[in-house]
Amino acid sequence: MRPISARILEIVPETPTVRTLRFDHSLDPVPGQYLMVWVRGVDEVPMSISYRDGITVQLVGEATREIFDLEVGESLGLRGPLGNGFTLSGEKILLIGGGVGAAPLALLGEAAAEEGVEVSTLLGSRCCDEILFRERFERIGELVMTTDDGSQGICGRASAGLPALHLQEFDQIYLCGPEPMMADIIGRCPGMETKIQASIDRYFKCGMGICGSCCLDPSGIRVCIEGPVFRADQLVGTEFGRYKRGASGLKIERR
Repeated sequence: MRPISARILEIVPETPTVRTLRFDHSLDPVPGQYLMVWVRGVDEVPMSISYRDGITVQLVGEATREIFDLEVGESLGLRGPLGNGFTLSGEKILLIGGGVGAAPLALLGEAAAEEGVEVSTLLGSRCCDEILFRERFERIGELVMTTDDGSQGICGRASAGLPALHLQEFDQIYLCGPEPMMADIIGRCPGMETKIQASIDRYFKCGMGICGSCCLDPSGIRVCIEGPVFRADQLVGTEFGRYKRGASGLKIERR
């Protein structure tokens, strides 16, 4: 699949380290799918889709630095949407997002609300300045917030907000964010693994299931094709929450 050239129509600063780019193309994604974004002359990297015509980018490396330097009217190459997204199920759902992981969940929550599903959200951030899409989540339902430094909402990691919710009332729980956060949430919900869907992040080279760089030990599940969304019971016994692999293939331990 060759990338299309998508022109940037709007750039929205969301937080000091996060921006949203809206394009002149409708991406028509299933919430939770991703794009391979070609930054010309630099790299091609996976990005979550946060709007039907946009992506939300966190400044973390060379490719994202180049994206941050782009202006309205310039373009990026896009391949996708790719992978398997979230499966919407039930009449009452809970979204749990950490940091920029809120991006695909906001799109999912809006789609669910349009279908009459009752949506609650638990949103975790490092501090009040890094809370992403607060207004979007407030429009679709109940919002519980946590911050690591206590500057907004409940003090602590996302799991600190769980006591404010009645987990057994939800038909489905959707996770996206830092892997230690998601592993912590799953570990605090014993017996609910088949009701939890998690979008996980791995190093992608091709996005086509060929290179094997995103495979999960020990099953060999290809995150770019079979994922990036998995039920929690599919992740039990894998490397999830313990380590991942970088560009060289070496293990990177989770902390």
